[in-house]
Amino acid sequence: MGCLHSKTTHLPSPDDPSSQLDPANGDQADEELQVPAFKEYGLSELRKATNGFSTQYIVSESGEKAPNVVFRGKLENNRVVAVKRFSKLSWPDAQQFVEEAAGVGKVRHKRLVNLIGCCAEGDERLLVAEYMPNDTLSKHLFHWDKQPLPWEMRVRVAYYIAQALDHCNTENRKIYHDLNAYRVLFDEDGDPHLSSFGLMKNSRDGKSYSTNLAYTPPEFLRTGRVTPESVIYSYGTVLLDLLSGKHIPPSHALDLIRGKNVLLLMDSSLEGQYANDDATKLVELASKCLQSEARDRPDAKFLLTAVAPLQKQKEVASYVLMGLPKNTTVLPTMLSPLGKACARMDLTAVHDILLKTGYKDEEGAENELSFQEWTQQVQEMLNTKKFGDIAFRDKDFKSAIDYYSKSLEI
Repeated sequence: MGCLHSKTTHLPSPDDPSSQLDPANGDQADEELQVPAFKEYGLSELRKATNGFSTQYIVSESGEKAPNVVFRGKLENNRVVAVKRFSKLSWPDAQQFVEEAAGVGKVRHKRLVNLIGCCAEGDERLLVAEYMPNDTLSKHLFHWDKQPLPWEMRVRVAYYIAQALDHCNTENRKIYHDLNAYRVLFDEDGDPHLSSFGLMKNSRDGKSYSTNLAYTPPEFLRTGRVTPESVIYSYGTVLLDLLSGKHIPPSHALDLIRGKNVLLLMDSSLEGQYANDDATKLVELASKCLQSEARDRPDAKFLLTAVAPLQKQKEVASYVLMGLPKNTTVLPTMLSPLGKACARMDLTAVHDILLKTGYKDEEGAENELSFQEWTQQVQEMLNTKKFGDIAFRDKDFKSAIDYYSKSLEI
C-alpha cells in the first residue's frame, strides 16, 4: 500500500515546507536525525493540519479509495508531515493502538520514515510520520515519466532497505508487514527510506498480511502468520522489482534464473547500463531470499554484506542519480516564477520567462560611449557577454554558460 505519491505536486500551497526539518517550538529532537520525540496528538490538531482531512491533501497511491488513507499535513510548528488515517474497524482498542504506535515510534533510523506521533480519539486512529516528497519506489520503477531509475540507484535502494531492516532487527522489530515497492519512499534529497507504517500490526488481531497472493511468502499460505523469514522473502520480491522494472511473480522469476535466462529478467529500459557481474550477484541474492523453505533464506546481516560491494557511486547524491532538481519540493512560496526557475536551475524556463518579459541583450550598448573610454579588458568582457547573450537567445545554454563564466573571469 502506497504512502505518498506525486499528487503532492498538485496540492494547494498554504504551507512552507522549507521548515520541514526544523524541530522548533519545543519539540524534543534527535540531534542526528532532527526527528521530534514521539507524542500523542489531539484530533483537532491533526484535523487542522490536514484542512479537515481534505481530499485535496490525500497523497495515498490509490487516493481516497485506499483502505487507510494518507494525507499531507502541516503542524502548528510548520513541520510538514504524513498523516495516516486508519479505517474505523482497523483498531477497535484505542489503548492497544497507542501502545503499538509508541513502540514503533521508539525505533529511529536514517533509513526509516520515522514515526513521530499518533492519535486515538473516538473512532479515529491516526499515525503521524515524516513527510517524503519524492514519491514511492513503485512510481520510479513502474510509472516513470522522464527517465528510468538508473542501476546505481536501484542498488542504493536495495542497500538502504537492508540497512533499515537490519536496524529494526536490532530493535527487536523483526516483523515488517507487506514489504513492497510502495513502502519505499524518497525524501527531498532523493534518498530512499522504508516506511515505518509497515512495522505496525495492520489489523485487529495483528496477523493479517494484505498483499497479492502471487507474492505472498509460502509459509503464510500454510499458517496465516508472518515471520522474520517472511520479511526476507518479501525483500526478494523487491529485488525482482528493482531488477526487472515491473511486477513479476517470484515463481516465474525463479524459472528464468534456473534456466540461466537472467537477461530476460532484466529491465530493458536500463539499456545494459550495468555491470553483468553485479546484476548476476543481485539475481543470486534474490534467488536466496525467495527460497520456499524459510530456514534456507539469509538474514538481514547477509543482505547488507551481499549488497554493500555492489555500490559503485556512493559519493554521488541520490537526487543527481535520479535526475531530480535539488529541493524543488521545498521552495519558499514567496519566490516569483523567475526565482523558482532559477532555484531549480531550469534554464529553459528562465529563457521563456525572460523573453515574455521583454528581455533584450545589450546589443549596441557599447556604442553609447566612445571607444576611447573603454579599456581592452572591458571590451573583451562585453564581447564575451554579447556572445553569451546570443547563445542564450538561441537556447544554446551550454555555450551561454561558458561565455558568461568567461566574462566574469576577465
